Amino acid sequence: MKYQSQKVAYAYFLVAMALFAIQVLGGLLAGWIYISPNTLSELLPFNIIRMLHTNALIVWLLLGFFGAAYYLVPEESERELFSTKLAYIQLAILVVGTLGAVVSYLVGIHGGREFLEQPLWVKFGILVAAVIFLVNISLTVLAGRKTAITNILLMGLWLLCLLWVFAFINPDNLSLDKMYWWFVVHLWVEATWELVMAAILGYLMLKMTGVDREVVEKWLYVIVATALFSGILGTGHHFFWIGTPGYWQWIGSIFSVFEVIPFFAMMSFAFVMVWKGRKNHPNKAALLWSLGASTVAFFGAGVWGFLHTLHGVNFYTHGTQITAAHGHLAFYGAYVAMNLAMFTYAMPQLRGRAPYNQVLNMASFWLMTGGMCFMTFVLTFAGTIQTHMQRIVGDYYMEVQDQLGLFYMMRFGAGVAVVLGALLFIYSQLVVRRELIAPGPVTTPGE
Repeated sequence: MKYQSQKVAYAYFLVAMALFAIQVLGGLLAGWIYISPNTLSELLPFNIIRMLHTNALIVWLLLGFFGAAYYLVPEESERELFSTKLAYIQLAILVVGTLGAVVSYLVGIHGGREFLEQPLWVKFGILVAAVIFLVNISLTVLAGRKTAITNILLMGLWLLCLLWVFAFINPDNLSLDKMYWWFVVHLWVEATWELVMAAILGYLMLKMTGVDREVVEKWLYVIVATALFSGILGTGHHFFWIGTPGYWQWIGSIFSVFEVIPFFAMMSFAFVMVWKGRKNHPNKAALLWSLGASTVAFFGAGVWGFLHTLHGVNFYTHGTQITAAHGHLAFYGAYVAMNLAMFTYAMPQLRGRAPYNQVLNMASFWLMTGGMCFMTFVLTFAGTIQTHMQRIVGDYYMEVQDQLGLFYMMRFGAGVAVVLGALLFIYSQLVVRRELIAPGPVTTPGE
């Protein structure tokens, strides 16, 4: 670690990992309710549990992005952060907003819009925190060295924060409501977040492989161009059946096909950088997470997304467990695993020691990734049966759900593996095991 202000990232990573634990435990509870529907039905209804699961996911991923920015921007800009005080104020606002949202959900106060259920005051708090972040990071970058990594990261984070404004627009017309809703949800996860992911991946590859910066930058610009080209009009695959004009079926279908390209490019980029790399970096776990994130993102967001993005297929599959299969693997690969890669790389340096507990960390990768892949396969099979029975044969929804019990039990088992992997990851990051043999001088890993 070169700059003192990078220590701000440590606080962000700690809060993010705490919410990560809450998110996966909430998901496990939700999975169990699919098997035993009356579990906690009066004390903690399913819709509240699902809100906590999805909102915790979004918030901890954003905290991971913000922490990653506060860690890598000083190194890339070759200067300290503009203000560490502003960074801590931003974190405090986000923590208070998160706690306020949770309390509101538990007492039945929420906006009712999936992912955007936060009460109005919490939305404003998030907006204030976003403005603080943009000011802090932008002034740091403008005063220092400009690189492709900081340019792309800044573009992604500016767009991410600006798109949040659409969360305040809630028209009475349901079609308009859904259009603005997707401006936030889709243009976050299938456009601007991809830029953040690409910037973080580029930074990690630069540090761990030793490949020339010029090579990394060329790859990044290709990834960004394809992500924005496909992602913006690819929003149309959410407009198929919400009352918008029919031409969106063709626009959405065509540009959604191209959405596979940036994820394939990111996977190829990661493996080519490692292949060309000259370094033997000591942090093997961070390298594993980086390669794993890009690979699983390609299959989850790219391949599984393509499975049901064409409007002729989506007519039958939308809203089934196939959607859940795609969503889980895509979020895990593209953003969860990428954040965990950054945590794995940065935490040893933030704590001033060589990479530690790497075997446990890598074991957590295989547990989580294996569990998530099995969950995806199970939900894909469940969704295929659901599509046929419900949308083709015409059986009632609840009758079909009764037939999917075995798949939900297997999904729960996969969820147990994911939770164990997540807890093992957190343990490997925060608990330092004693050396059995007295080590030599501890040195911070080089770039």
